[in-house]
Amino acid sequence: MKKNVKQMILNCEMLERRFAMLNDGRLEEYQIERDDSAPKVGNIYLGKIINLEPALQAAFIDIGADKNAFLHYHEMLPGGDELLEKQIHEEEVRANKLLDAPISAKRKKRQEKKLGSKALSEELRRKKKLTVEDIPEFFKPGMELLVQVVKSPIGTKGARVTTNMSIPGRYLVLMPYSEHIGLSTRIEGNQERDRLRKILSALELPEGMGLICRTVGEGQKAAFFKRDLELLLDYWHKIEQAMETKKAPVEVFAEPNLIARTIRDFMTAEIGGIIVDDKETCKKIADTLRKFGGAKMAEKVTLYNSPRPIFDQYRVNEQLREVYQREVRLPGGGYICIDETEALIAIDVNSGRGRKGTDQPEFILQTNLEAAAEIARQLRLRNIGGLVVLDFIDMRGSKDRDEVMRTMKKLVKDDRAKTKVLPISKLGLMEMTRQREHESILDQVYNPCPYCSGTGRVKSPVTMSVEIQRRLNSILRDRRYKDVPVRVIMHPEVLARLRNEDAQLLTDIEEKYHHALSFRADPALHYEEFRLLDPDTGAELR
Repeated sequence: MKKNVKQMILNCEMLERRFAMLNDGRLEEYQIERDDSAPKVGNIYLGKIINLEPALQAAFIDIGADKNAFLHYHEMLPGGDELLEKQIHEEEVRANKLLDAPISAKRKKRQEKKLGSKALSEELRRKKKLTVEDIPEFFKPGMELLVQVVKSPIGTKGARVTTNMSIPGRYLVLMPYSEHIGLSTRIEGNQERDRLRKILSALELPEGMGLICRTVGEGQKAAFFKRDLELLLDYWHKIEQAMETKKAPVEVFAEPNLIARTIRDFMTAEIGGIIVDDKETCKKIADTLRKFGGAKMAEKVTLYNSPRPIFDQYRVNEQLREVYQREVRLPGGGYICIDETEALIAIDVNSGRGRKGTDQPEFILQTNLEAAAEIARQLRLRNIGGLVVLDFIDMRGSKDRDEVMRTMKKLVKDDRAKTKVLPISKLGLMEMTRQREHESILDQVYNPCPYCSGTGRVKSPVTMSVEIQRRLNSILRDRRYKDVPVRVIMHPEVLARLRNEDAQLLTDIEEKYHHALSFRADPALHYEEFRLLDPDTGAELR
């Protein structure tokens, strides 16, 4: 059986970097990155608490971005415990210095009172473990806090952050505020899992920290993990130094750019090759792979230097066209329609121009299975998530519905974004959630249309004709304009409607008010815009 060939295609340009994963030439993954100052997922900031909102059970944190970041109370606990221990220690040191100093009894009493007013409550000091109920007492506006972005700003919302840090490396993920030692759930085989646990337990890890072995760590030697851990601990040491020397709000750790992240997260043994169209980037990738995977891994990198654009050469641009379209065709003649809204993603499955007898259960099942495969692919390519509602073609048998359900779960299993699929409801709808960390590809590439404001619709010529006639009736009834000539300027397509289908209606208006009217087209006007002018003076009639 022929094995699928996977290729990574990297396009490096001045303003934008693009990554595409091809499986036998078919586009499976796609990401873009542009240079901007917006907080990115994985970045760590020393932030400052602006305010607490008890009704939302959340805090708003200034991290130096355009919008304050959102931090839920539950997300404040991991780093909060560390902060609590530190503050208790500082208070104890300060108290000992003040109370042991050789001063008068009167001044000593004043200092004891001052110290007590600043100290934490005895109950909180005794617990040494924060709960959600303790948040308003312990965290105050103006307090500095180390946070990590878990969700980039989307639309009008600021970034979402947590104090539960995690720093990913090539094979490991370092968790500074957790003692958990674990393995990726995608690593299978008890023998391999036991081997990896032994390697992790043998690593010299500072007290209070945890590790997770990533999927790419499967089958790797212990030396690779040791080197990876040293790099991650060095990152954390630099973050701690920044916390001591810098003032909030400030970025203390930045995730690597798209190219570096791609190599770190996607490069596995099953990747047949990496093609890069930038010489400097190609060298950096080869050096990185040689360091982590040896010379054999580095040999997979190839520099593309043909005059034809790399995404054209490998048919990536051709396949990307459907990513920006609402409708996507299926192999059997059916199609799916994808609509992104503020609340959810709605996906409708249609039989289209399929074979005769579209009510046959076999054909319906086949179309729905094709749709499930394409939907799973499109969710990844478009980077859309949140609540997703799928309207499959109605299936009469529960057996067919169960098969579609099982297929959908299997298809999203390897999705890097966390995905949950629910059974098909009595109304024939399948609901699923997909983790959303970034803006969708559509939002990254497009701005809302200035004509339709993102609705995808403009008023019809009939509607515009009605509005123009309504306005003319209002103006011509006004005695101020009894002897004033009236000229109407509009979009050419609206004028075509007035001169043809509605010509008699305009003649009736002229006769009714004994008023001559003239009409002109202006292609520069918005489709829904028109103006009533005095042709002699150019003044607008209102």
